[in-house]
Amino acid sequence: MSDAERTGGDADGVDDQLPDLDEPGKYERFTRIDSVEYDVANEFLREYTTITAREWAIACLCRDFETETGVRMTFIGENLPELVPFMTDTYSPQAVNQARYSYDEKAQTAANTFFYAVLSGRYSIEEIEAMVEEARETAETLIEVETGNPPADNPEADDAVADAMASVWEASRALTEEFDEPAEPENGGDRAD
Repeated sequence: MSDAERTGGDADGVDDQLPDLDEPGKYERFTRIDSVEYDVANEFLREYTTITAREWAIACLCRDFETETGVRMTFIGENLPELVPFMTDTYSPQAVNQARYSYDEKAQTAANTFFYAVLSGRYSIEEIEAMVEEARETAETLIEVETGNPPADNPEADDAVADAMASVWEASRALTEEFDEPAEPENGGDRAD
């Protein structure tokens, strides 16, 4: 493989270096599921999320191979089987972009559903805390499978989640109180029939 092919510089119009695909340890993601097939990876994900193994892998690659000028779609697609153990086919840049878009849409839909349920007052604070804790545990499992390591503590992310949840809970309470207030009668009093 030439340097231009390895870096994807010619294909994507970007010249920054990417991992050498001919070297051991070239790209160390998904090492915990190195020997599984796509269907097994997909089943594993479907147990916890709504995303597919294809969307998961490509979203990770898009994050890891993002440059100042954009994501290396051509490089990712052409090297997919070398980068991700359970992917066997190469993808066009359009297919890479579509998978990333699908992942982003599913993430937004999940967030919309969750926050609607919270804001509408469908769950108590205890139920919300249990959901968030389960989501955290699932995220930690997925990160460990993806990276081969347990996730590092991230107090800033924890604080951001806690602040966001407190804000959502307060907004939910305010909405609930607003809808629960009795409407004022028109014309200052009850109408006689």
